[in-house]
Amino acid sequence: MISYSITEINNLLKGEIIGDTNQKIEGPEELQKANSNQITFIGSNKYAKYWQDSKASTALVNYNLNIEPGENRAFIKVKNVDLAMAEILELFKLSTPVFDIDIHPTAVIHETAKIGNGCKIGPNCYVGKDVELGNDVILYPNVCVFDETIIGNNTIVWSGTIIRERCIIGSHCIFHTNVSIGADGFGYRPSADGRGLVKIPQIGNVIIGDYVEIGANSCVDRAKFSSTIIGDGCKIDNLVQIAHNSVMGRSCIMAGHSGLAGSVTLGDGVVIGGSASIKDHTTIHSGATVGAGSGVMSDVEAGKTVLGYPAQDARDMLKQWVAVKRFVKANS
Repeated sequence: MISYSITEINNLLKGEIIGDTNQKIEGPEELQKANSNQITFIGSNKYAKYWQDSKASTALVNYNLNIEPGENRAFIKVKNVDLAMAEILELFKLSTPVFDIDIHPTAVIHETAKIGNGCKIGPNCYVGKDVELGNDVILYPNVCVFDETIIGNNTIVWSGTIIRERCIIGSHCIFHTNVSIGADGFGYRPSADGRGLVKIPQIGNVIIGDYVEIGANSCVDRAKFSSTIIGDGCKIDNLVQIAHNSVMGRSCIMAGHSGLAGSVTLGDGVVIGGSASIKDHTTIHSGATVGAGSGVMSDVEAGKTVLGYPAQDARDMLKQWVAVKRFVKANS
């Protein structure tokens, strides 16, 4: 089992050790669940009160917290506990599933497909006509990549994911289980006789930049024409819907159950909270934040935080909620 001394861990983090312990650290854990051989973290005073009863020997602590570790226990004080914990998790990261054979004999690969050096393709995968895989791409079992799709170097695609035809995927991306890339956008119009619906053909594609991560069971639909675009560095949670012709800038975040309707535009660094929904043809400018559960019906200015349904300036919405609460209390 891997273990580290507190000094070895701090050599990585470049923090400040307060107190002392000779306990070897064998992994990280939550404050109230940790054992003596585990390191935990305290990010704010809200959690500091739990330290006394914790069995952990070591904790990462934000530098501005004024608490003491106690006997045979130690703190590593850092500027940002969340980022420091990310480095700790890297230390103890478990190995990924092993490929006994780089390209499994049950994989179906079209003769025109171009497979880069070091690629690994698991059982029952399908790689279609004129597909191009860059170097060191990993397709876990039961992945389908359809015709003329291009996938960049070092991208990882987990089981059950389907990437439809003509999509362009960047390098160093991660698609988790059962992601759908390039399914038809949701486009229908009433028929001329008014007795049914006419399907609008979706002839575009999806373009995804580098270092994009998409969570399990999320969907990015192909464009009606042109492209649905996900910019470099975007991080998309599980169960997220991105509709046809939407465009996301660089390093946007979308939390679980959120969704973009058709032709939504996000600037760079936009944050969409869980279960938030964005109306079609809406623009959310760079640096804006949409609170969880909100419904955005109109454009959002750069750097602004909106909240509620329909979404409006977060401060105004909070004032309304306080006023309603007082009114209910006064009349109850």
